[in-house]
Amino acid sequence: MRVSRLPLSAGAGFKPEHFAAISAAPQPIGFFEVHAENYMGAGGIPHAQLRFLRENYALSLHGIGLNIGSGEPLDRTHLARLKRLCNVYQPECFSEHLAWSSHGGFFLSDLLPLPYTEATLTSVIDHIDEAQSTLGRRLLLENPATYVRFAQSAIPETEFLQEIARATGCGLLLDVNNVFVSARNHDFDASTYLEAFPLDLVGEIHLAGHFKTTDDIGSPLCIDAHGSPIIADVFALFERVIARVGPLPTLIEWDNDVPEWPVLRAEALAAQRCLDLAKSRRAAPAAA
Repeated sequence: MRVSRLPLSAGAGFKPEHFAAISAAPQPIGFFEVHAENYMGAGGIPHAQLRFLRENYALSLHGIGLNIGSGEPLDRTHLARLKRLCNVYQPECFSEHLAWSSHGGFFLSDLLPLPYTEATLTSVIDHIDEAQSTLGRRLLLENPATYVRFAQSAIPETEFLQEIARATGCGLLLDVNNVFVSARNHDFDASTYLEAFPLDLVGEIHLAGHFKTTDDIGSPLCIDAHGSPIIADVFALFERVIARVGPLPTLIEWDNDVPEWPVLRAEALAAQRCLDLAKSRRAAPAAA
């Protein structure tokens, strides 16, 4: 069951510095995505820009602060702000991360991993049930990019995500770059991971750039930085997924070292060409 109502096309993450170019003329973009926490204030220019996007394009809200993976209770104040935002703008999609980002009232400015155990599975399921019940809508849960593994983890990540979706009715957001980054960091095969991923539950795909560095002992390390073009290996994984399941809403994320709008738009159009090709191939037997 696909839970997103986004068009089966490519979209882009919205950045305020692109607003003039975007609003000057209609863009060949299926949807825009914004980080929900950037629009929890009372109004002003951010909301004026968001109203324009809502009036002219499909809209996806992407949360980064719900703290779904934490062992602590959800922040009811944050959840209430998120509900108001959803009620006002009625996005086609809302998504969050399989991660935790705050503890003891302190926001840690990062999306941190969690051990895949029965206890954390129960906690995440409870949090998603509460979030969906409060928001009155299904959410998509994103697979993380990880840099460490927990010795306690006893459930493969793909099974962990599938069990969450089965128990809560939520959908999944497949971040292909996160798969690539985690595969390089933990020395597993990204294609094998995607073979095990429950693609029938995916309502949106994310594509982004990353950079390569080394850790403190000199071992190779990939960082999910969202500050560069999508590399060919990541795009090839995306093409394989789309060839298997057909077109899906696909977002280009570029949050750091943000380029001019035509550069970001070109990344989205490249993804759109892949979606169009998959659509034409699926339509070909019916036309024969």
